[in-house]
Amino acid sequence: MNRIALVTDSTADLTEEIKNEYDIHVVPLKVRFKDQEYFDYEITSEEFYRRLAQESQLPITSQPSPEDFSNIYHELLKDHDEIISIHISSGLSGTLNAANLAKEGLNGRIHIIDSKTISLGIGLMVAEAARNIREGLSALQVVDGLSKVRKNIETLFTLNTLEYLQKGGRIGKVQGIVGSLLNIKPVVRVGDDGIYHTYGKTRSQERALDSIVQAFRDLARGRKHIRLAVAHGAAQQAGLYLKEALENALQLKTSVFTQVGPVIGVHTGPGTIGAAVQFE
Repeated sequence: MNRIALVTDSTADLTEEIKNEYDIHVVPLKVRFKDQEYFDYEITSEEFYRRLAQESQLPITSQPSPEDFSNIYHELLKDHDEIISIHISSGLSGTLNAANLAKEGLNGRIHIIDSKTISLGIGLMVAEAARNIREGLSALQVVDGLSKVRKNIETLFTLNTLEYLQKGGRIGKVQGIVGSLLNIKPVVRVGDDGIYHTYGKTRSQERALDSIVQAFRDLARGRKHIRLAVAHGAAQQAGLYLKEALENALQLKTSVFTQVGPVIGVHTGPGTIGAAVQFE
């Protein structure tokens, strides 16, 4: 049986338990506060959001280099026959391009997958790939299956402010920048094109969370939902509210409850709460 390695990047917001259980290799992005740069794993989410609240200048992020990917691919090909590498939407980051550049310089079967999503959505795809590898599917079977998985993952979130998306240049098709001054809380959906779209607008965080729950009710009609993941950015109580509400609405236990990591957090800011649901 061919040995298949599974690679993703740190924007997948995978928990340590999932990474360890499935032997998932993570290439980190970086976040820089003025003259201090950290790999995504070098600064905890708690420390990141504390710094974010204190700093006068917004931190910036940077993607892995082709060399970063080349190094991990080269190492994995020593004892694996193939690599499946799943990454943040190409519409939101150049990470996928760096992985493709690294692939060109190596001999070996490396399959690069554009998740067309972020955070929890990527995590659900990676975990599905890991389960399929463990079940003995070939790399091509796993890759073929991921195209269907990708179409059956819905990711929605709400933001406390649009300031961070705007300043970070990740605004996509989310409209109503001025609305942030009027305390509008947008509900954002990651579209099939892998960028952000406005799903709705509300006047409070609680209404935004209720809107997310209703959105998933609507999206679940006629579809079997099999996994639920919830995350927050320095907003644990609101995250727990959404978790409980979605579990009740979908009759589905949450498989992942976590905090949004530093790199995604730079662009979404504190007070972000979101969820991803995998359908069959």
